[in-house]
Amino acid sequence: MANSIKRATAIALLVFLFLPVSGQTPAPSGADRVRERYTKYEFHVPMRDGVKLFTSIYTPKDTSQKYPFLLTRTPYSVAPYGIDIYRASLGPSEHFEKEGFIFVYQDARGRYMSEGEFQQVRPHVPVKRGNKDIDESTDAYDTIEWLLKNVPNNNGRVGMVGISQPGFHVAASMIDSHPALKAASPQAPTTDYYINDDVYHNGAFMLSANFGFYSGFRPRKGAPEPPQPRVQFDMGTPDGYDYYLKLPLPMSEWNQKMFGGEATYWQEIIDHPNYDEFWQKRSLWKFMKNVKCAVLNVGGWFDAEDPMGPFHTYNAVEKENPGTENLLVMGPWSHGGWARGDGDKLGNVNFGVKTGAIFREQIQFAFFMRHLKDKGTEQPEAFMFLTGLNEWRKLPAWPPKEAQATTLYFQAGGKLGTQSPTESAAFDEYVSDPHRPVPHLGYINRGFTGDYMTEDQRFAAQRPDVLVYETAPLTEDLTIAGPVKVSLNVSTTGTDSDFVVKVIDVYPGDYPQPQSAAGQPVPSNSVRMGGYQQLVRGEPFRGKFRNGFEKPEAFTPGKPAAINFAMPDVYHTFRKGHRVMIHVQSSWFPLVDRNPQKFVDIPRAKAEDFQKATQRIYRSRELNSSVTVLVVGKALSAIEKQ
Repeated sequence: MANSIKRATAIALLVFLFLPVSGQTPAPSGADRVRERYTKYEFHVPMRDGVKLFTSIYTPKDTSQKYPFLLTRTPYSVAPYGIDIYRASLGPSEHFEKEGFIFVYQDARGRYMSEGEFQQVRPHVPVKRGNKDIDESTDAYDTIEWLLKNVPNNNGRVGMVGISQPGFHVAASMIDSHPALKAASPQAPTTDYYINDDVYHNGAFMLSANFGFYSGFRPRKGAPEPPQPRVQFDMGTPDGYDYYLKLPLPMSEWNQKMFGGEATYWQEIIDHPNYDEFWQKRSLWKFMKNVKCAVLNVGGWFDAEDPMGPFHTYNAVEKENPGTENLLVMGPWSHGGWARGDGDKLGNVNFGVKTGAIFREQIQFAFFMRHLKDKGTEQPEAFMFLTGLNEWRKLPAWPPKEAQATTLYFQAGGKLGTQSPTESAAFDEYVSDPHRPVPHLGYINRGFTGDYMTEDQRFAAQRPDVLVYETAPLTEDLTIAGPVKVSLNVSTTGTDSDFVVKVIDVYPGDYPQPQSAAGQPVPSNSVRMGGYQQLVRGEPFRGKFRNGFEKPEAFTPGKPAAINFAMPDVYHTFRKGHRVMIHVQSSWFPLVDRNPQKFVDIPRAKAEDFQKATQRIYRSRELNSSVTVLVVGKALSAIEKQ
């Protein structure tokens, strides 16, 4: 009995020690925290054509001041549904929830609880002749108009924010924008679904990313309904390279064979391999007029899905809307990486700076506070993270006006330099076999990773079907900024071929081994960065589109042809002692679908259409190949002295 009393006394003491002091209770977290400060409402907001869009609104309980709206429109659901079920957080970061806004979330037309028909990246209607002519800009306009009239205690200002397809909705809403829309931040927006964003890169189909996405993203079957449980598509193997290589051809039949014909958005994109009217009317940047709100364009240098969207939007707003505040932010992030985590590393590369936290508070939050609450100071036009040096830079324009174009030529012996070739009829060649394509990663993976754009390329450099050109070790730092222009003179024994070009930062062999937080060497199984070949930028080009993406043209076997294209922008410093390396290859699988190297409609190509081809890359006086970069500062001497 005495022992029992002692045990009971000890337990009571422990309970007492962990009780809140002075009657205080732990601070609420998640949905309880939101519920404590906000009241949730749900509405079906009418559009001009009579369609009603499901909208969740969270209003501050404190009515001592008026609040601006922060609106997000999405095809990915505004869940949770039900006025008594609250989100775990509000806004793009915790700063917004603490500050106080009226948060608005809306299911896009035709998605989940909203009425109407959904279109993937709905085309913009530049001339509207009546209430039936709707697009995402009109839906946003009508939503804002309704909010101003029906939600009390607002200050008459609206901000919009979204990432990826929600970023597209922001960009679309900026066109002929509502006067109350004061600040908009399209982040990784799909403003050209064909040219170098989600679906096609220079005519080459981004296979694994689109297959993975559209296997689950499908039209709803009936009336509006909340999200239904879905069974994730199971490849049955962790080896995506092997899986995609063995899928039965043609690709145009995969929807029916694997998805029961229900993946209609997938079918749409593979049925339009050329830049035809289907894509052109979805090139949102071409319609970017009457943008009256301030714009914060955001993207990641290593965004594997939408690397060009921020640049398309920024450049279009800059051109068509002089006088509009138009800012650009690029950090060392994967797709949407700025919205979560510290942003201090990606894959094997450590940036040493908590870029995500800096962006969310000092850039994004400050932007909306300035335009929606008149708090804060002016911001630079371009807030860019310089990889390699790993520093934020505030710039008055992008690309930097002082940057000078410098051409790096492919030379004999795998060299890369500023001197144009003097040889006659010189070339390098390799055999491209679509039955054994070059993988995009050097390890087993499912076919698409968010960090492949910083991955080590040594596995590819060792293959006989990859050409390698590199500088000598740099004698000083070399910084490049802006787009990378590629100029190739090629020939093929086939009638079509892809040419993939990669810009790589080669670390010196004696590069220090990473250290743990305690200053001790990291475990021996970690990646050693000595000799690391870090991908800085890589892009495929489908050769049939060398004279235009609208109308493909076959190669004449053995006849030289020119291929010229621009890769998405970079801002990178190759440090002293590093090398600049270029890879050229004709496959990048399964990131990119295989080119059969025969002039056919590739989605309908059969197994027998796939054939080997010998590719030549010319580096002669008459026909040369090169990349042209924009160099900042005087560091060009790092190469010129060699």
